[in-house]
Amino acid sequence: MERRAALARALREAGVPGDHYWIEGVHEPAPTPPDFVCLRSLKDGDGWETGVYERGVYEPVATHATEAEACEGFRTLI
Repeated sequence: MERRAALARALREAGVPGDHYWIEGVHEPAPTPPDFVCLRSLKDGDGWETGVYERGVYEPVATHATEAEACEGFRTLI
């Protein structure tokens, strides 16, 4: 979680609006925004996924073996 927390902190410091992204366990806006970039663990718990959520549909973009890789992939998306 340390890397995800650092990522969320960096996004806040850079002025990225909080409703533009969702990072599992660290930054989960409520109510859920209609569109955002997402970083979450895979359902089987074996890796991470980055993607976009638009109009109620989640679209995965990439899977990552580690949290560190996922955070880097997320930075590219956002």
